[in-house]
Amino acid sequence: MQPGPGEEVRFGAGELATLTAAVLQGMGTPPPTAELVADSLVLSNLVGHDSHGVVRLVQYWDWVKKGQIRPDRVPQVESKRGAVATVDGGWGFGQPAAQMATALVKELASLHGVGFVAIKSCNHIGRLGEYVGTLARSGQMGMAYCNSGPAVAPFGGAGRVMGTNPFAWSCPLRDEPVVADFATSKVAEGKLKIALAEGHKAPPGSIVDANGVLSDDPVAFYAGGALTTFGEHKGSGMSMLIELTAGLMSAMGTSCDAAYQGGNGTVILAVDIAAFVGLERYLDQAEVFSREAKRIGAGPDGADVLFPGEVESRTLDERRNKGVLVPADIRREVTGVADEVGVGIGLFALR
Repeated sequence: MQPGPGEEVRFGAGELATLTAAVLQGMGTPPPTAELVADSLVLSNLVGHDSHGVVRLVQYWDWVKKGQIRPDRVPQVESKRGAVATVDGGWGFGQPAAQMATALVKELASLHGVGFVAIKSCNHIGRLGEYVGTLARSGQMGMAYCNSGPAVAPFGGAGRVMGTNPFAWSCPLRDEPVVADFATSKVAEGKLKIALAEGHKAPPGSIVDANGVLSDDPVAFYAGGALTTFGEHKGSGMSMLIELTAGLMSAMGTSCDAAYQGGNGTVILAVDIAAFVGLERYLDQAEVFSREAKRIGAGPDGADVLFPGEVESRTLDERRNKGVLVPADIRREVTGVADEVGVGIGLFALR
């Protein structure tokens, strides 16, 4: 029997991936691409970033219908020169292009000590931490950043100039890597959508409404407002640099340019640690730092000091065991997409 809409319903990772891939195939996506994108979306749910999870099917379907996403396209390596390369996403789904770029930049860093890959004609790539985490697990340091459609006001202003423009940076440890991954806006737009669906407020001061007044109401953003940057002028400056780096070096353009075509102008960097210091020495010293940071940082009260990515790692373990809770409003929206593309999604469906 299908659970009622008021009940807490959890779904296993395999179940979510299967239904997500089925909906993507219903949009015209070839099975290999659908499975890759589905796995990426579900991984975001598993690590606790539901804003980049299966809820994105709603946005993706809208983009497919508008021709922004061309679901049958596959990425290609456009050019290579020494330690740098360009991947052409072909305006297909962004995750395959980002995974290709990650594998390529890893290869370039292994050969040259560093690698730099830009991705052009690229749609939404999902969670940046996924890609730099892959690099760190191979013994490399990874960095990635991208721009996106205008949604964020510069510090002191109210108009939409920058994208949410996330930045990710990873370093290896012997077990799970350290992965910092954050939007340069105070809150990611996808998290506003989740807050709206769950009836929650946004973090204080994260939105400036259409009249230039600070707000914590997600509705204010969707009614013509803008997001604010984290750290005031610091986040604003970082976001502008991402526009000038990821946006322009990918040939995608800056977010507020009238010619901007949407998507994610993306660059991924990798550094082969072994080209500078012995990897084992690095890992030994990194472990010492990790241990001492937790011990000294705990202070007299024994605080639980967390490294970037540690919350995600704990959430991953929990959700693998208990499943992923998907809000009823999100299930309804995804069900609407599934119905449009003629795909059954079993007990996930909610009308």
